[in-house]
Amino acid sequence: MLRPPSSSSHLIEGLYLDHQGWLTHWLRRRLGCPDSAADLAQDTFVRLLAAREAPSIKEPRAFLTTVAKRVLFNHYRRQDVERAYLQALAQLPDALAPSEEYRAIILETLVELDRLLDGLAAPVRRAFVLAQVDGLSQAEIAEQLDISVATVKRHLHKAALRCYFAL
Repeated sequence: MLRPPSSSSHLIEGLYLDHQGWLTHWLRRRLGCPDSAADLAQDTFVRLLAAREAPSIKEPRAFLTTVAKRVLFNHYRRQDVERAYLQALAQLPDALAPSEEYRAIILETLVELDRLLDGLAAPVRRAFVLAQVDGLSQAEIAEQLDISVATVKRHLHKAALRCYFAL
């Protein structure tokens, strides 16, 4: 059963029709790539459609610029995660290199973890990565970060809660 479009989707449709070309051009100036600019402009409007509440917009271009900057920031973060992952893969012997499908799954998982841990203090993120990725014990993490084991436990608990409640 199809639902009638909400007033929010009408608002976004109007924004899209009136400002999509401008936003794509704005992004193209920052990225230097018309294809990436078009993709990120679409992502900006998709993000608006996915919002739970209809935004109140007085200055459409300023609003779209703010949302697009967030989309652009996430794009750059994903590139950073992907670059680090590819560097780590390059250090593996060919016999241990994962398949392309598995690489894609790992990369998506890393990007999602990065998103989940965003906003946590750097020592909390570092403790979590040392435990989950490097497989260090709490005592080893405490030694490496020069903090107490109790603090490591608090950091790991905080990171685990962030991941759990984000699901």
